[in-house]
Amino acid sequence: MYWLRQQGHYLQSKIKVFSENEMQKYKTKKKDDDAKRDVKSLTVMTRAAASARKEYAVLSKVAEGMFLTRDLVNEPANILFPAEFAKRTKALSKLGVKVEVLGEAQMKKLGMGSLLGVGYGSQHQSQLVVMRWMGGKTGDKPVAFVGKGVCFDTGGISLKPAASMEDMKGDMGGAACVTGLMHTLAARKAKVNAIGVIGLVENMPDGKAQRPGDIVTSMSGQTIEVINTDAEGRLVLADALWYTQNRFKPKFMIDLATLTGAIMVALGKEYAGLFSNDDKLSKQLGSAGDAEGEKVWRMPMGSAYDKLIDSRFADMKNVGGRDGGSITAAQFLQRFVNKVPWAHLDIAGTAMASPQTATNQSWGSGWGVRILNRLVADNYER
Repeated sequence: MYWLRQQGHYLQSKIKVFSENEMQKYKTKKKDDDAKRDVKSLTVMTRAAASARKEYAVLSKVAEGMFLTRDLVNEPANILFPAEFAKRTKALSKLGVKVEVLGEAQMKKLGMGSLLGVGYGSQHQSQLVVMRWMGGKTGDKPVAFVGKGVCFDTGGISLKPAASMEDMKGDMGGAACVTGLMHTLAARKAKVNAIGVIGLVENMPDGKAQRPGDIVTSMSGQTIEVINTDAEGRLVLADALWYTQNRFKPKFMIDLATLTGAIMVALGKEYAGLFSNDDKLSKQLGSAGDAEGEKVWRMPMGSAYDKLIDSRFADMKNVGGRDGGSITAAQFLQRFVNKVPWAHLDIAGTAMASPQTATNQSWGSGWGVRILNRLVADNYER
C-alpha cells in the first residue's frame, strides 16, 4: 500500500500495487531480478483527482478478481485439490457472497452421475460450489456463470502422454475465473443478482475409476456413454449446467472451460472460442471482449454436428471423433441447458500458458474476469 500526498489538485488515494511476477511463494530463494521487478509503491499525478479516485475504486476490484483467478490457476494440484478449492471460495463470504458447498453424498442424492463419475478414481472427493451475490432487485432473475474445475486431469483410464501433463493443474481455469468474477462483482457492489457454480473434481486412473464404455446417468436423466475418460470436463459441466438452470432459472448461463485442444488448433491462444444458442448474448460478449482485450470468436453449431455425438447404447456419447472436436463438445453441453440463453467459452488457449503481455507476466492469465465483468456492467446492472 502507498499513500499519496495531496498537492493542489493532485490525487490523494490509497493505491494497492498488484505484482505481475509469477507466483513466488514456493521459492525458498529468489533471484535478484525477481526482487527488482516488484513494485513497492506507485504515485499517480492528476488534476482530475475525484474522477481518478472513482475509476480506481472500481478497477482495483477487477484487478483483485483477476489476481485471485491467476493465483488459483498457478497453484499446484497437491495443494489445490477439490476440497481446498471449495474452502478458499468461502473467503468470499466476507464480501457478502453466500457460499454453499455440496459434497458427494448430496450430489448423489441429486442424481449427478455425470459429474461424480469423473472423480471415482481420485482419493479427493468431488465438490460442487454455489456462490450467490444478490446485489440487484429482490425477485429479479439472476445471471449465472458456471465453471469447469478439474483440479488435475491425468486423462483417467484414457491416460494423457507424460509431456506437459504438469500443465493440467490449470484445467480448473474456468472455475477459477468464476470465483474471481464473483469476487469482483461483490467487491464493487455490482447492482445485479449473480450466481456462480463450479464443479470441482480430480480425474485420476485407479481401480475405481470409470472406464471407456461405461454409461452414466446425468442429473437431467439423460444417459451418456463415456467413450474417452479424457473428455471429462463436459461431464462435469453437464450436471453443473442442469443444476444451475433447474434451481435458479437464470436470465442466461455462461460456462467457461479449458475444454478442448481443438480450439487451439482453430484459434491459437489469441481468442477464446464462443459457442451459443443466443445471438443477443453472443453480440454482448463480443462487444465486452473487444472493449477489454479478451477477445472471443463465435464458432458454428448445428444439427449436423449434433449427430456426431449420438450413441448406439445411450442417449449420447461424450466425444464425437476428431473432426470439429470443440464444436461437438459444445453440442454436448447444449443438451443440458434446457433452452436457457447460453454461451460456452472454450478457454483452453487463453486461461493458462497464454502469450504474456505488458499487463500479464503470469502463467495463469486470469482470462475471463474482465470480459464478464464488462458484460454485466454494460448490460445487466440496474
